[in-house]
Amino acid sequence: MSNREKVLEVKDLYVTFNTIAGKVHAVRGVDFDLYKGETLAIVGESGSGKSVTTKTIMGILSRNANIERGEIMYEGKDLTKIPENDFVKVRGSKISMIFQDPMSSLDPVMKIGKQITEALILKENTTKEEAKKKAIELMKAVGIPQAELRYEQYPFQFSGGMRQRIVIATALACDPDVLICDEPTTALDVTIQSQILELIKKLQKERGLSVVFITHDLGVVANLADRVAVMYAGKIVEYGTTDEIYYDPAHPYTWSLLASMPDLNTSSNDELYTIPGTPPNMIYPPKGDAFAARSRYAMKIDFEKQPPMYKISDTHYAASWLLHPMAPKVEMPSILKKRIEVQTGKREA
Repeated sequence: MSNREKVLEVKDLYVTFNTIAGKVHAVRGVDFDLYKGETLAIVGESGSGKSVTTKTIMGILSRNANIERGEIMYEGKDLTKIPENDFVKVRGSKISMIFQDPMSSLDPVMKIGKQITEALILKENTTKEEAKKKAIELMKAVGIPQAELRYEQYPFQFSGGMRQRIVIATALACDPDVLICDEPTTALDVTIQSQILELIKKLQKERGLSVVFITHDLGVVANLADRVAVMYAGKIVEYGTTDEIYYDPAHPYTWSLLASMPDLNTSSNDELYTIPGTPPNMIYPPKGDAFAARSRYAMKIDFEKQPPMYKISDTHYAASWLLHPMAPKVEMPSILKKRIEVQTGKREA
């Protein structure tokens, strides 16, 4: 990976929100790199800081947010330091985003064609005729039938899946280098979900896009991501290649996420693995490992001191005291161990 071109670099990012209840520590020291043409998935429960991280990259945080420290490096510039006038040239043109709910991303009283061409006319100084031609090409590229006819229609005339395709077309209008997908399939049913994932994968390959894919569901990104970062309570607790995260996970939180996911061998009589408790209140972030209170593997040190990032391989790191040489040897949940053994057996066969 190191010989590939680095497109985006997030270094030691801290983001807080001022609220009536107190200061919320939403992102606490996040680091990751994004390489050209790869898909990086950021996975974690709601409230883990995934969306805040990507909104910081896009420069669309709410007014009560503060970037306490850290850098977001893109094309030699730190995006946390550049003025809004310069950010406008990056947002949508170089780094684009697909949001969770297509209906809230589209203007209900504006025709679809106008919504796609708006970005082109504004940012690319394109004529209306050229913009319309490109918009229709994009609509075809994202799989919208009768694109010329549908160009003149309104969002309510499209299904949820088709609306999300329009949102993708709009995000790609200015040929960005980086595409951020913030849970783009959550509002869709499973069949449509899989079509949208395949579409993102196809467009990424065709256009050489670098993709950051945000999700709470590890199952969604199994065939999509090159690397996975697992996030909990504002921190990345484990990251590695997709195979390392799925077949050799090291952090108890990653174990819990994977074990609680049903697979094709799960029957209706099987009891699903559950993660006890709830995520911590980030107004009062925990002193040690934030997952300790919910982990059956927690040791005394987990409640007192944050674990460092331990290197497991050149591409695989995890922040867990279980990786300390003096830690007791523990096994991942038996349901997950069994599943990994079955899956690795199938892969080798």
